[in-house]
Order: sequence, then C-alpha cells, then structure tokens
Amino acid sequence: MAEFIVAIELGSSKIRGIAGKKKLDGSIDVAAVVKENASECIRKGIVYNIDKTAQCLTSIITKLRKQLKYEITQVFVGVGGQSIRSVRNVIIKDLPNDTIITSDMINELMDANRNMSYPDQEILDAVTQEYNVDNQKAIDPVGIKANRLEGNFLNILWRQSFYDNLNNCFQKADVKIAEMYLAPLALADSVLSESERRGGCVLVDLGADTTTVLVYYKNLLRHLAVIPLGSNNITRDLASLQIDEKDAERMKLKYASAFTETSAIDTNAKYTVNKEQSIDCSEFIKVVEARVTEIIENVWAQVPTDYSHTLLGGIILTGGGMNLPNIEHAFRDSTGIGKIRKANFVTYTINASASDITSRRGDMNTVLGILAKGDMNCAGATYNPNANNLFTSTEEIVTGTPISQNSHTSSPKPLQGQGLVPTLEDKKKQEEERRRREEEERRLREEEEERIRKEKEEERKNSFWGKFSNKIKDISGKIFEADEE
Repeated sequence: MAEFIVAIELGSSKIRGIAGKKKLDGSIDVAAVVKENASECIRKGIVYNIDKTAQCLTSIITKLRKQLKYEITQVFVGVGGQSIRSVRNVIIKDLPNDTIITSDMINELMDANRNMSYPDQEILDAVTQEYNVDNQKAIDPVGIKANRLEGNFLNILWRQSFYDNLNNCFQKADVKIAEMYLAPLALADSVLSESERRGGCVLVDLGADTTTVLVYYKNLLRHLAVIPLGSNNITRDLASLQIDEKDAERMKLKYASAFTETSAIDTNAKYTVNKEQSIDCSEFIKVVEARVTEIIENVWAQVPTDYSHTLLGGIILTGGGMNLPNIEHAFRDSTGIGKIRKANFVTYTINASASDITSRRGDMNTVLGILAKGDMNCAGATYNPNANNLFTSTEEIVTGTPISQNSHTSSPKPLQGQGLVPTLEDKKKQEEERRRREEEERRLREEEEERIRKEKEEERKNSFWGKFSNKIKDISGKIFEADEE
C-alpha cells in the first residue's frame, strides 16, 4: 500500500499543497508540490469567499492526485492570517495554609484558563508561561507547599467566524482534515534552533499580505502577532506612481532594495517601466524604503518590552519577503539588533526536485513544517481519473493509519503549546466527553448525597432521642391496639 503525507497551507495570498514520505533516516522525500493563487478568496490569510476557496482546495487535491497517482483520504492543514493574535492571562487559586500543590490543582488552573471566553473569538492554543508559588516563580510547582498558586498563560486566539468559514470550505471541497495546526508554530518548529528559542529571539515571517511575529524566550512562545502588511504593500505603493500593478511587481523584483546608501543614489537616473514610461530612481527608492521601514517598525512594536533586551538569538527572517536585498541591513538600522539571520530553509533534510523547494527562498518553509508534523498516512487507493468523487474507488481504502514511528523526522519537538487546532470532529468529541464527565459527576454527587442522607438517618435512629422517639411510637402503638380491643 502507498504511504505518504499531504499538507496544505492557507497562506496570505496563496494556497500550497505538498505530499511527501518520511524515511527511516529522518529525511522527507517530496513527491508532489502544487499551489493556487488565492487572492480572490483569501485576504491577509482570512477566508472571505467560501465557494472560491473550496474551488481552490478542490484544484489542489486534484493536481496532487494526478501527480501521486493515488487518492488522498485526508490532509494536514496549517492556518494563520491576520485573525490570529496572542493575549496573556493569569489564573489565581488561593489555598489553605501549607497546602502541597498537586497535579490536579495544576489541571484545574489550565482548565480554568481554557474556559476563558473572549468576544467573537476562541482559544486555539494555550502556552503555559510559568507559575507563581506564593512569591516565587516555578516551572513545575507540583509538590511545593504554598498558600497561593498563580498560573500565567499565553492564549492564542482567532475569530470564530474565520474558524467556521474555514471548515465550511473543506466541507464544500469534500476534503477530510486529519489535523489542523497553527502555521506560525509549525514554521517556528521547523526553522528555529533550540539555542535561539532558549536565549530569546524574534521570528519574522515576511509574507505577501501579512507579516507574522513570534517572540521566544527560555524555550517558550511569549508573543504572537500578525501584522496586515507584507511585500504586496510595496507593490501597491509603487503602483501609486502611476505604474500598472504588474509592472510594479516586476520592477520591485528587479530593482527594489530594503536599504540603499545615500551616496549610491543617482538623482538623475531613471528606471524604465515600458517603452513609453520611466520613473526617477530616487523616487522609486524612497517609496520602497518608506514601506519597508514601516513594516519593520510595526514588527518591532510587537516585541514586548520584557523581552526586547533579552534576544541573545537575535532576529530570524523567513518568508518570501526576506529575499528583498539588504533586508538585514534595514532591520539592524531600525531595531538596533545586530544579530540577524535568514532562515532560507527548514532544519531537516528534504529531498525534492521541484524548483519551489530547491530554490530555498523561504516561502515554502511553513508548508514543509506542516508536512513534517504529519503522522498519519493520507494515501488511498490507486487514482481513477474517471471517478466523479475525490474519494471514490472500487478498492478498499484504509484511512488514518499511523506512519511508522521510525520514520519521524529528527526536527526538534515543540517546547511550548503543540499548536494543534481542534477540528469540527475534535470539538464534537470534546463536547461529548464534557457531557459524559458532567453526567458522571452528577451521578456521583447524587450517590454521595444519598449516602450522606442514609448515614444521617441511621445516626438519627441510633441517637438517644431517636431511640426515645421510637420507644414512644412503640408504646403509642400498643396503647392504640389495646383501645381497639
């Protein structure tokens, strides 16, 4: 039977699909890569046209099936976009004097945090930052005596409407989701080293319509934000110089630089747009650098002041926008951080022939990170091009079979939240489990109340007044019987 994993990333302007097989040595052989322009249905990573997004997903699956020659039974999905953000939350529990903290107490704090409600938003993932035990900080407080326990959490949220739209798209496309991941966390796991996360770093994913910022310190995610600015904003700014947008994009790729020395600017030089049009070189540079500076300043504004001076790992740039020449120089000038690294590729071995991957331009890192997380076989029966349904076949299809443990990649495991987003099926199971738990708790509570009632009744019967009352009743009964005789 065929064995491969399929991953789909819904990016800020494109939907990418990839299929690959994990090998025993920890590497991944990529078998198929496809992409669809999603600018007409996804804006800044958020689905706004369900039907067109479903059509793009259907096209992605169809193209993958044709390349793989097999049906696809399920996919691993990565989601991000402007809707996602992180917020800090604190849960406090006062304890009796000298209480020894147990794992149940920790679970209660985590459950209380997970049950927090936010208007029109829901918690996708919760990252435990640390615990305050009385006046001291602790990572694992179980077994410590305390009078007060405080849990500090980082909750990652997104809009409920985005979640609903996304699931509707996959349902319309008739694509089963194996697992859904937060794309920024999958990306971080695939490009950051442990020393960078431990020492403190900022990961900046420069996309087409959005820029995602993640801050790590002591191996934990400390902040996540998505800025609605990307490399397409540079193109649109250039188009404001009365240039056609296609020409503006072409000129950006050919001439644009994030930083240019003043002495290197020729005020008389011009860039040719087409046969009839040209623009001043200095004006072009001014527009590009202004937008790049704005993006960088917005990135740096997202870094909490608690961590801006503890970034031993520096700033790590990835995504297609990092390919703008001199982008490192621009970041150094705006942030004052000298240590800048470009993450051109993921940290594990990828064997592929597709130019999108071999070019190592950073724009495939996220989907490769999602692919690496996949642990269930997505292969079905042999592809039948004459079948009407994506998943129809005369052969038996075995879905959800786990990939061999030995074939997992050697990429570092996430040290914060797992980044798993509950699917609709997961939510149904969680709701059923919640109801089962509540019913069980209700049953136990009723049994306990009945036991206590019986004990009290028995105590009352065995007490002096109970025995005296019973004796009076017995005497009264006998007198009543004698009167009747």
